Amino acid sequence: MKEQNLKKLNDSRAIRWGALAIVAFTMMAAYYVNDVVAPLKTMLETDLKWDSSEFGLFTGAYSFLNVFFLMLIWGGLILDRFGIRFTGKLATILMVLGTGLEYYAMTGMADATGTIWGYKVSVFVASAGYSVFGVGAEVAGITVTKMIAKWFRGKEMATAMGVQVALARVGSQAAYAVAIPMARAYEITTPVLVGLICLIGGLIAFFAFSVLDKKLDRQIEAEVDNSPEEKFSFKDVAKILSNPGFWLIALLCVLFYSCVFPFQKFASELMISKYGIDESVAGFFAGLPALGALFLTPVFGGMVDKRGKAASIMMLGAAMLIAVHCIYALPFITSSWIAIVLMIVLGIAFSLVPSAMWPSVAKIFPAHQLGTAYALIFFIQNIGLWGIPTLIGIVLDKYCVVGKANGANLYDYTLPMCIFTGIAVLSLIIAFALKVADKKFGYKLEEANIK
Repeated sequence: MKEQNLKKLNDSRAIRWGALAIVAFTMMAAYYVNDVVAPLKTMLETDLKWDSSEFGLFTGAYSFLNVFFLMLIWGGLILDRFGIRFTGKLATILMVLGTGLEYYAMTGMADATGTIWGYKVSVFVASAGYSVFGVGAEVAGITVTKMIAKWFRGKEMATAMGVQVALARVGSQAAYAVAIPMARAYEITTPVLVGLICLIGGLIAFFAFSVLDKKLDRQIEAEVDNSPEEKFSFKDVAKILSNPGFWLIALLCVLFYSCVFPFQKFASELMISKYGIDESVAGFFAGLPALGALFLTPVFGGMVDKRGKAASIMMLGAAMLIAVHCIYALPFITSSWIAIVLMIVLGIAFSLVPSAMWPSVAKIFPAHQLGTAYALIFFIQNIGLWGIPTLIGIVLDKYCVVGKANGANLYDYTLPMCIFTGIAVLSLIIAFALKVADKKFGYKLEEANIK
């Protein structure tokens, strides 16, 4: 019989945080690639002759395979069946392959003639590559989340999840800040090439993490009585889906993130066209929510660890989201400083909700169901990440064109911002329902994580 006080790798603060840093680099690269094309929307119209509908197709393609081919759900099942190491390696390889295809479409196929389903060949192939990348990125996301739940259970779990999200936002902020200047200095596809190189580094990083995780598994298996961990079975899917907490978290997730990520894809153009912000810094301001999350998500995560109140924090974040989008929708407010302040407030909301939401999932479900639970939640989230940017792109082209400048359309963003405001209102209603359910079913979301 092994000694009960045998220390494991994750009992060492330095090692568990070091392991987190390794996988966080992989996610940082993923978030950079995810966001780096968004600030280039106007340049895509002028240089590659994309229109808003094609940009919406490309942006929504991130979630297409996850939604319509259930790839994210399969990823969650693979994660619970085959573990963190196998799934993480598979996900990072898909991200590299998808980004490589996207880059090839924007360079080698930029002048290709003909269409596929009414879209330019280059747009369609780039969207296909981005869709493969989206499968890898989302599966990597649930893998890293389960990794944190494994390595930090009973410790600083919310703080660790907050730090991982914050570091990932560094990738987002870098993408928004450097995309336009880099594209102007070199070529429009250079920012994508940089992302591809970073992802290859992220792939190497995850292989390095796998060495540590394998050693931790050996230590866990060698614990007292060699008690086997309860394994996932397909019956667990029914248990997850029958849990009211799952549906409330999933709905809050899709509504909240549909007001953030799709909005950011169009935010650079909004900053330029409505608020008169120079295009060289518009991407930076559009990325301010990611910058805010860098500093605030670990802080709010620490609060959840020590004091709890996760459900209340999610309600506060949703309420702030309503205020931001409602003010953006007002056509008579055009001051650049107000637009920047709203982005900062969005960054605070963007930090509050994830810092409370993701650790809450680990309270609602046991460890052997976590991968599938996260996958199902991410799947529902991806429906919004596919549908909302596609909808906004169509709305812009059909109802919001108000002129042309330098070969690109000018848009009135009032209607799209009203759509985002309505979604934010729904997110607050669901957050309130989650708080009610917490009291009824005893999820203990308002309790601290550190015991």
